[in-house]
Amino acid sequence: MPGVLGNSKQARFGLGAEKRLARKADFERLLREGARRSRSGFTLFFMTRAEGPPRLGILISRKHAARATVRNGIKRSIREAFRLEQAALGALDVLVRPPYGARPGAAMREQMRELFAGLRQ
Repeated sequence: MPGVLGNSKQARFGLGAEKRLARKADFERLLREGARRSRSGFTLFFMTRAEGPPRLGILISRKHAARATVRNGIKRSIREAFRLEQAALGALDVLVRPPYGARPGAAMREQMRELFAGLRQ
């Protein structure tokens, strides 16, 4: 039954809790030990894991955008690009730091998709 709580059907392209970096220790581990790649002002920290789905973390502060609505739009654009590319990433933890003054939108999503696709290589 669609819309019923407790429905155990797993969404293929969703971005649930198992696909997000939430613990401070995970963020610190990626910042300290992960590989770093900077492109188009975006900085990506990434590290492979033995198994599991790809996981995403986003580092964004008020310095990136003063208004919360803009910061939230940036996070939505990054999450959407990750959601579309996650099937090909494998067991990878990715932490994204956007450039200062970034603007959310379709151009940012395409740019992020290219960056995530570059991590596969």
